[in-house]
Amino acid sequence: MSTLVAVAFADEKMAFDMREKLVSMQKEYLIEMEDAVVVTKNAEGKVKLHQAVNLTAAGAVGGTFWGMLIGMLFLNPLLGAAVGAGTGALTGALTDIGIDDKFMSGLAKSMESGHAMLFVLVRRATTDKVLEGLKGFQGTIIQTSLAKDQEDQLRQVLSTPAVQAYIEAQQAAPAAPAAPAETNTSAPIINTPSQ
Repeated sequence: MSTLVAVAFADEKMAFDMREKLVSMQKEYLIEMEDAVVVTKNAEGKVKLHQAVNLTAAGAVGGTFWGMLIGMLFLNPLLGAAVGAGTGALTGALTDIGIDDKFMSGLAKSMESGHAMLFVLVRRATTDKVLEGLKGFQGTIIQTSLAKDQEDQLRQVLSTPAVQAYIEAQQAAPAAPAAPAETNTSAPIINTPSQ
């Protein structure tokens, strides 16, 4: 099952940089993403989705190749390529693999202009190495389907340096010794009925 993580950033550059870092980690086989989309909002309030892969173009290229191959074997090569490209483009346009566009747009409507969100759909990851690679990015997790402990680790990595320093100080500080339980060493008071 895939894991969804949505992170908000104060600027667009940081969101694109983090996606680029995740893509480079994917090339190193540290993470396997199904989708990685940066969502931005301009000064006029228009929300734009920046998909990592243009599925329509990918479908058209794949369709052209297979159409040409089939056309060369059985039909006219140019006709086969045209039919293949049209079929590939149509398939790519109708296939919405990954994170639901309406969900991302709806969540992004509440963000301020000039800010950005990164939505990542992760199939699997080498968690410790991915978290180490994301240090230095400053974002706020707004939605995730991670387990609680994994979410806390990611929050710590993405927090601002001041917050991260505070968290590390809290973890490094020795636990305060428990206060000794109060004991009453005096003789108990016994109420006796007066005669």
